Formats: sequence, C-alpha cells, structure tokens
Amino acid sequence: MAKLFGTDGVRGLANGHLTAELALDLSVSAAHVLVESGSFDGRRPLAVVGRDTRISGQFLEAAVVAGLASAGVDVLLLGELPTPGVAYLTGALDADLGVMLSASHNAMPDNGIKFLSRGGVKLDDAIEEAIEARMEEPWERPVGGDVGRVTAHPTAIEEYAAHLVGTVGRPLAGIKVVLDCAHGAASVAGPKALADAGAEVIAICAEPDGLNINDGCGSTHLEVLQRTVVAHGADVGFALDGDADRCLAVDAQGHVVDGDQILAILALSLREEGRLAADTVVATVMSNLGFVQAMQAAGIVVRQTAVGDRYVLEDMKTGGYSLGGEQSGHVIMSAHATTGDGVLTALQVLKRMAVTGLPIAALASVMTRLPQVLVNVPGVDKARADSDEALLAAVHEAVSELGAAGRVLLRPSGTEPLVRVMVEAVTADQAQGVADRLADVVRERLAL
Repeated sequence: MAKLFGTDGVRGLANGHLTAELALDLSVSAAHVLVESGSFDGRRPLAVVGRDTRISGQFLEAAVVAGLASAGVDVLLLGELPTPGVAYLTGALDADLGVMLSASHNAMPDNGIKFLSRGGVKLDDAIEEAIEARMEEPWERPVGGDVGRVTAHPTAIEEYAAHLVGTVGRPLAGIKVVLDCAHGAASVAGPKALADAGAEVIAICAEPDGLNINDGCGSTHLEVLQRTVVAHGADVGFALDGDADRCLAVDAQGHVVDGDQILAILALSLREEGRLAADTVVATVMSNLGFVQAMQAAGIVVRQTAVGDRYVLEDMKTGGYSLGGEQSGHVIMSAHATTGDGVLTALQVLKRMAVTGLPIAALASVMTRLPQVLVNVPGVDKARADSDEALLAAVHEAVSELGAAGRVLLRPSGTEPLVRVMVEAVTADQAQGVADRLADVVRERLAL
C-alpha cells in the first residue's frame, strides 16, 4: 500500500482518493493504536471531531465518527471549526484524540484527515506509520454497551473564541479591520473573536455554502481583501485560508504584509515582553533573506528548517522555542497554540498595533523584503540535484556573484519530478536573471 500520510495528514480528492471507506478504516485503525498506547482506567477513550466547510466534510465526518464509535471511542462533534480550534479543544476537553477534516488552502474538491494526539499536537511519524500498518486487519468488535457514544458539542465556537480573546489582554477599540474568512472554517469564529476583543470588524467571504471555500479569496487570493480594505478605509486586513491555520495581512493602502513580516513583528513584540524564548525564532529555508538580516540586526537568532510547518513545530518543540512560522502565513506561538493559528496571529498583530499606536505598515518596515524569484523546473531527475558537479559549480558561481546581499536555494520537490530554483538578490532583474540561468543548467544536466 502506498504511504497515506503526507506532511499534514491524509489528503486527496474527496470521494476519489479519499473515500468514505478509507476514512472509516483510518479511524478504526487510529482507535486501535490509541487504545493500545494509552491508559484509560476502565473508561472509553474520547475523541473530538471538527471539519471545515467543504460539502464532502459531511460524509467524511460520518465515516470517521462511525469508525471511532464502532471501535469503542466516544466522540464529541465540534462542527465547523478551524484546525487550531480543534487542536485547542482536544487539550481543553482532555480528549485522547482530535480529528480535523480539511484540505486547508486546497480547492474545494479536495479534503483531508488530520489526527491530533492528546494536548492537540500532531502525531509523530511512528504513530502515523502504526496507524497505516493496522489498517484492514481483523479485529474483535465491541458490542452492546461497549460501543462509543456520539454527542454534539454546540459551544465549540464560543469556547475557542474565548480562548483567543484571552490571549490579547487589552481592548482593541479604535482599530477597523477587514477579515477575509475564505468561506472556510473560521467564518463564524474569526469575526467573533476579533469583535469580542474590541476591534471593529468587517467580515468578507464569510458565507460558506459548501462549494465556495478558497474560491478566489482567502490567503491565496488577496485581491478582494486589498480592495475592501482600501474601499472601507480600514486600518488593516487579514486573510485566512480554508481551515484558518495561516494568516496574511494587507496594510491600509492594500500592500501585502507576508508571513515573514508578520513573524518579524511578533518576534520583536515577544522579545520586548521578555517572552521570546532564547531570543530565537524558528523559520524555514524559504524565509526571505531580508527577514534573517532584520532579525540578526535586532539580536534575534533565526533557526531555519525544511519547508513545512511540521518541521517548524518539531524544531520549536525540541529547542523549547516560543515563536516560529513560514512565509506562507503559518505562525506558531507555543504559549497559546500547538499549531499555526490564523485568527490568533491576527489578534496578536492587532495587539501590537494597539500597544505601539503604529500602523502595520510601520511595524512591518523593520524588515526589507529582498526580491525573490522562484522557478519550477519539471521533468528532471531531482535525485541528482545535490550531486551533479556542473550544476553545483553553477550554483557556486551564482552565490559568489550575489555575495552577502543575495541567496540561492535549489530544492527538489517532495511530491513531483521537479526542482525548485529560488534566488534572492538586491534587484528583481538580477534575481530573475540568476534564477533563469540556473534553471537552464538544471534542465540541461538533470533532464530525464
């Protein structure tokens, strides 16, 4: 059987790759692994299940719940709730397992299943492998009173929003904010949390119909947010993705504030408050060099991991760090969350604006984004990208040309036969020229 779990759960075309049968089998297997690895003192294990707004989440939720309950696990239904909300309630409700049904920023036809262990943290690779290995094995089914109970938990949104508001510590009165909810899982929780914290909120793309999630809106399509912020004279705008674990922003003029800039704002804020552990922030190799330079100038250490919030989380956990994130808008604040949380990120940026009295444009100006060009080169033998001598020589030449003011990164794709060429330089023309030149070498040297 092909490996099911990717870097963020099991994801694919709903009712294509990701079927009800697969969802049920995965849930049964997860229940078996859960029961055998835990101690329950005679009680049934407890799971919480949430989903985003995709129409396919309805049948997948039914399949997941059926699998868990049939294996003797009690289930609380959280309904439509962001991934970080499910993670929070997994811990707050003392659940043994959390399940989120979402394909995040992917288009509506996709969906996914993400399992969370006690405390709302992502499963270790070893546990995911154990779940896969146990699928479709014979098992003794509980009967009678030993099957699981299924109960709705109607206050999930209120509890999650209250948790978010509790992280702010001061009213946000006087700040007008536009929140693009991507017609996704935070369409209710997001505007509620910001409004309860005192901000004046204009919610857009917050009318999910099961089909419109991420459709021309949210963190992957900022144009509607930019227009709305300017049209309403708002102070700032934030865009979430379908499951609200990421957040990007725009300033009052509609200019984009990306994940690196948000991370810089929060790093300086936490250090000022004495809450930036080891004066260190965790980012990825794709973080803009301008971010790294700004943090170094401020005396903050930047640790860089492979691309993916999973790897950022792992490094934060290992080192005990309090802040990490990605350019794409995944920001993790370990004092308040176990995963990226877009609404939490927006609230913390708004708090910084309120404390300093500065607009987000001024706060983001702490770093200067270097022009960054990314060229994907398909149809190549990516396995040879780090060993071909001619390619390595071309990279070395490009690095020497750019000097300390630029950067080159060749990264084989984890899922496709392609190599990504990323170049940063002082000017966009120089970055594009170097990237195109290296892409030509990749095509010539690694052609299949």
